[in-house]
Amino acid sequence: MLTAGAPSQKVFPRESVTLPAAGRFLVDLLDRFLVGGRVGFRIRHAEVWGGPRGGTDTVLRIHNPGFFARVLRYGNLGLGEAFMEGDFTVEEGELHQFLAACLRSRIEERFRHDARLVMRALYHRARAALEGTKKSVRSPYDLGDDDFEAPLDGSMTYSCGYARSPADDLATLQLNKMERICRKLSLRADDRLLDIGCGFGGLLIFAASEYGARGTGMTLSPSHAESARRRVAEAGLADRIQIELADFRAVTGTYDRIVSVGMLEHVPRRRYGAYFDTMARSLTPDGLGLVHTIGCNAARNRHDPFIQKYVFPGSNQPRLSEIASCLERAGLAILDVENIAQHYAYTILGWLERFRANRPKLLDRYDESFLRMWEYYLHCGIAAGFASDGAVYQTLFAAERSARPPLARV
Repeated sequence: MLTAGAPSQKVFPRESVTLPAAGRFLVDLLDRFLVGGRVGFRIRHAEVWGGPRGGTDTVLRIHNPGFFARVLRYGNLGLGEAFMEGDFTVEEGELHQFLAACLRSRIEERFRHDARLVMRALYHRARAALEGTKKSVRSPYDLGDDDFEAPLDGSMTYSCGYARSPADDLATLQLNKMERICRKLSLRADDRLLDIGCGFGGLLIFAASEYGARGTGMTLSPSHAESARRRVAEAGLADRIQIELADFRAVTGTYDRIVSVGMLEHVPRRRYGAYFDTMARSLTPDGLGLVHTIGCNAARNRHDPFIQKYVFPGSNQPRLSEIASCLERAGLAILDVENIAQHYAYTILGWLERFRANRPKLLDRYDESFLRMWEYYLHCGIAAGFASDGAVYQTLFAAERSARPPLARV
C-alpha cells in the first residue's frame, strides 16, 4: 500500500524505488500484516512505506541496503545488530513504537497460512543458514555501577516499577513498587526479611527505614554487594541490614518474610525446585513470601535471540504454571498473583530517557556500538511491556497452606 510521505521526501511507486528482493518482500509483509502502525524506509531521496494508514508512524533512514536481508534472515537479532552497526537510524517516531506494532501484529504466525509467503521466507532463511550465523561482536559485560546509574533512579532499582499514573517519574515508580511489595507481605516492625537477589539493596533499605524490618540480602555479584553495603551504611541502617555474597542455596536460619525480585528469570530451570525449596525451609510457620519475575504468558516460551546473545545469556521467562507447580511441590500456598507487565513499559521509558541524558558520559568508556546495543535493548523492553505475550508476575505465597490473604487486595 503506497501512502504519502513527508513533504521533504518524494514517494515513488514501489517498483521505481531500488529495493533489493529482501526489501520488496519485507515491505510486502508489512503491508499485509502490520497493524497499529506503519513504517517508512528512506533510501537516499526516496521513501517507501509498509503498513496501513492509522496508528503510529516510524521512519527509518536506511544506510546499508543489506538491512532488509538481515532482518528477514535473523528477525529481531538482525534488526538489533543492524541498529548497533548503524545500518539504519530512526528519523521520525520511536523505534519501540515500530517494535510494538510488530509484536501486536504476530506477523510470523499469520503469514504461515500463505504457502507462497512461507516459501519466500524459507528462501531468505535458507540463505542465512548457508552464510552461517554471524559471530557476536561483543561478549557479555560485567557492568560497573556507572552503567547501572545511567538509566536508574536514586534507589538503584533495576526491576519493573509500578505506575499509578503514566506521568510517574522513575523514583515514584520504584517507591510505588516497594510500598506495594511490603504491603502485600504485611511487613511488620522487626520482621526478619530475606531478599534473595538483593541487587543494590534498595528494597531492604526501604523496608527497614519505612517498616522497621531487619533485613538480609543475598547476591552473587561482588560489585553489587559492595555497593549495597555502602548504601546501607550511608542510610544509617548497618545495624538492621546485612548483605551476603552467596548463592541462594546457602541460606541459613529462618525468616518471617522472604522476597525475591528479578531473580527467578536468571535461575536455570533445573534449579527451580531448589530455589522454592530454599524459601519453604527458610520461612517461619506463619511466614509469607513474594516472587517478582519476568515471565511468559503463553504456552510456549520463545527466547528472544537478541537479548539472549547480548544482554542476558541463559535467562528464562518462567510460565505461571511453572511457578505454581514449584510452589505446590514445595508445600507453599499461593495467596495472590498479579501480572504488572504494562508497568514495565513505563519503567523502561524512564530508563531510556535517563540513558539518553547520560549517554555522553558513557562514551568515554564504551564505543558507539555497545551503547546502541543497550539502547536497542531498552526499546525491546518498552515494546514487550506494551504489546508482547511477556508478563511480570508478582506471586504471593504462605508457609501455612490454610492461610488467607486480606479481604481487600493490595
